[in-house]
Amino acid sequence: MNDQMHSAAPHHLPFFVPGSDGSDTLMVVMGVFLVAIVLWVGTLYWKLHSLPERMAHKSQKLQFEIVAVLGLISLFTHMHIFWVAALLLAMIDLPDFSTPLRNIAGSVERIADAAPPSATSEPQATPMERPDHA
Repeated sequence: MNDQMHSAAPHHLPFFVPGSDGSDTLMVVMGVFLVAIVLWVGTLYWKLHSLPERMAHKSQKLQFEIVAVLGLISLFTHMHIFWVAALLLAMIDLPDFSTPLRNIAGSVERIADAAPPSATSEPQATPMERPDHA
């Protein structure tokens, strides 16, 4: 083979043309770029997908577990309605019914323990008491 260049060949080739030794610089650069973009898009997807869970956790919502389960269901079933429901549930403040009901139950227990004996039961005479006769 002749190592001399053909007279019609250009003396300077652009960077995107592979060299005669088989090295393709543009393919290597684009491969690294593709891997970086896939990792970046995957990270963005995971951050967006976990948005309702992070919102509910940050604001100490009572429905945090429900939001987390809805997020997992939407992840594995690819049904986006569960993600939307989790997002709406994370944004809504549900009223706290358990604390007032617990307080009412505690008050009722205290009242029940302090109640006098009912009128249907016979009062028991203690040995110290004597009937008064006039």
